[in-house]
Amino acid sequence: MSNTQQIIKAVHAALEHEPRINLHAHPVTISYDNEVLTLEGEVQDIAAKKLTMELAVVVPGVTGIVDRLHVTPAVRIGDGAILTAVRDVLLQEPALQDCAVRVRNKGTVETIRESSTSNAGVIELSVNDGVVLLDDHVPSLAKKRLAGVLSWWVPGCRDVINGMAVEPPEEDNDEELVDAVRLVLRKDPFANADQVRVSSKHSVITLEGRVINDVQRRAVENDAWYVFGVDKVINKLQIQT
Repeated sequence: MSNTQQIIKAVHAALEHEPRINLHAHPVTISYDNEVLTLEGEVQDIAAKKLTMELAVVVPGVTGIVDRLHVTPAVRIGDGAILTAVRDVLLQEPALQDCAVRVRNKGTVETIRESSTSNAGVIELSVNDGVVLLDDHVPSLAKKRLAGVLSWWVPGCRDVINGMAVEPPEEDNDEELVDAVRLVLRKDPFANADQVRVSSKHSVITLEGRVINDVQRRAVENDAWYVFGVDKVINKLQIQT
């Protein structure tokens, strides 16, 4: 067996042993060239996407990953409808009201809202095959993260590429991550944020507390995974009896 085959086999075995990754229902295509692994496919949720990359990158011989994984959407709708929905949710979010919003569609950029001040930030939005791209810049990590999660929540979204710069640059830390996850949980009408305790160590989020059922348990975990900068989520949430 060649070295390439051994590495692909090792990655596949690691994915098969993770219960939150279902390769039978959601197969992942794995290829390897020059120490770079390419992962391609449509996985069941954001947790499966992030865990697939986390497990693959630690396999000996893998020095880089090309991420072509997307999440299976709850509903499949066209890019135009996704673009409109993401645009509207960004325009309606009070925390982003100072930011300019621009839409790139079929090579044309349209300014939907001008920024209120010169340093308020600009969010440029486009959608391609269900993948939302956020570009340009915002004035804080909190706004970058919030815009990303709001985009993930839009029906039909298969992935979010959050390429917005933070200007001026901010140094990230665990406290910032905890604040971001708590904010997201408060904005999610399906999550009872008051019943969830959030902590972070080295970008690993731990969730503790109580939820009403397993659906809510998974939803709260996914909310944490959606937050830009979160490397791992440890779900210790208990279902109320």
